[in-house]
Amino acid sequence: MPFIGVNKNGSDFRVFENAGELIKDHGAFVIALSSGPLISLLGKLCEAPYIKTVEWCKWHIFWVDERVVAKRHADSNYKLAKDHFLHKAPIIHCHVHSINDSLTAEQAAEDYEFLIRQLVKARLISVSESIDCPKFDLILLGMGPDDSPKPPPERITFTLPVINSAANVVIVVTRANKAEAVQGAVDKSVPSPELPASMVKPIMGGLVWFLDSGAASKITGSCFSDLG
Repeated sequence: MPFIGVNKNGSDFRVFENAGELIKDHGAFVIALSSGPLISLLGKLCEAPYIKTVEWCKWHIFWVDERVVAKRHADSNYKLAKDHFLHKAPIIHCHVHSINDSLTAEQAAEDYEFLIRQLVKARLISVSESIDCPKFDLILLGMGPDDSPKPPPERITFTLPVINSAANVVIVVTRANKAEAVQGAVDKSVPSPELPASMVKPIMGGLVWFLDSGAASKITGSCFSDLG
């Protein structure tokens, strides 16, 4: 069963404290972002006391999914991350691995896959012990009211095997209008394509849900931890 952390005011986000151990293991902390409230919450890492304690030079940023739009477009997940997190975080520019917005969706997907494979060969990204997939240190996901992302124009996205090969997956959800979708995803005994989040089950990694009280309002159980 996944660990579920409930934050009453939805304003605080705790990134795993094992980033330092992962950096010692393979020299980097490789994280993949999506969209949603988790981006704004990540911005808290750029405030005291985290800003001076995080080993930013070892961070490598990727995107779990991206709409095939220009980086300056309002629907771009890259723009969201840049506006609310990356412009404040002292991450090395070449460590921010965004999708090539000058290509078609198919070309961009092939280009991104090639980049990731090259970084696997360079041992920057680990490989899953069980299947032939890259093993990201941390994948951060969000969820819409109906457990689906905002409709694309077009989008490229990590496949489910890649997501489930991650060492750690965190799903961040806020607001009561998503409570029913959260309940369905968490309580679903058999994963369903109709509830994509229910299919997120890391093979050898950890799954954590960070919810505010509204998003968690329809869930009961002993797997909760009050994050204050």
